[in-house]
Amino acid sequence: MNGINSPVEKINFNGFELYVKRDDLLSHDFSGNKARKFLYFLEHDFSKVKKLVSYGSAQANSLYSLAVLAQQKRWQLDFYVNHIASYLKNSPVGNYKAALNLGANIIEKKGDMPIHDYVLQCIDTTDETLLFLEEGGRVKEAQYGIKKLALEIIQWAKDKEIENLEVMLPSGTGTTALFLQKYLPFRVLTCPCVGDVNYLMSQFRHLEPNLQKYPTVLVPKKKYHFGKLYTEFYELYKTLKKQTHIEFELLYDPLGFLTLQEHLKNKKEQSVTLYIHQGGVLGNPSMCERYERKISF
Repeated sequence: MNGINSPVEKINFNGFELYVKRDDLLSHDFSGNKARKFLYFLEHDFSKVKKLVSYGSAQANSLYSLAVLAQQKRWQLDFYVNHIASYLKNSPVGNYKAALNLGANIIEKKGDMPIHDYVLQCIDTTDETLLFLEEGGRVKEAQYGIKKLALEIIQWAKDKEIENLEVMLPSGTGTTALFLQKYLPFRVLTCPCVGDVNYLMSQFRHLEPNLQKYPTVLVPKKKYHFGKLYTEFYELYKTLKKQTHIEFELLYDPLGFLTLQEHLKNKKEQSVTLYIHQGGVLGNPSMCERYERKISF
């Protein structure tokens, strides 16, 4: 994907006109915000490394992206998870299945220790043949690929003669939003999808102590628990697909668009909005199955 500039499309969403940066189209196997976050490791030499280690959920987008990265670099991937649901073990789907097909070693945690501490207990961080990455790509090296994204946005805005631009993307660890704000002259908006505002701020602080450099955090009207099924999320997913002919993912984008919609309703200044499509649609089939099962009961 080196040198590829993802396209931008204009959409109408519930009466609002905005643009979408299609990072889901970066490449077939390595796309979305994880491709941006892990680009540094793809494009730089790590000749001593033989094993890549990280952690997260068994259906995390990062699991598949890291499996692709490991395959391309000829590394072994050890990916630690808290739990693998029995239905997933019996009938692998989505990111979990794709990562297994690429040779990922997915390891279920034992005991009650927090997973981050458990992983550090299992590995030797001084081993130079081992590369350890924090959950979701929350590492300083992520800014390498995110800076490229920022430069693409700056050039697009210049070509379109847009001076007042807002860039919106929902956050997990907030890494992409934080580094985008660092490199963009425009206002970056985000909303917390994993945990609350305090959690998101704590993630920012891991990478940047200066509050003045943080993106603007929009607070969702309602509290949602990450990974839980909400009918309004599934309805919005289907609405977006019908209105825009673009498939968004089901964990982050529904809350991102719900929160953005409230912002657009209430904002007073004139500005153009660019939404970053961060990929992740590989997990949609399993999420859709869960929603359909819920609806049928």
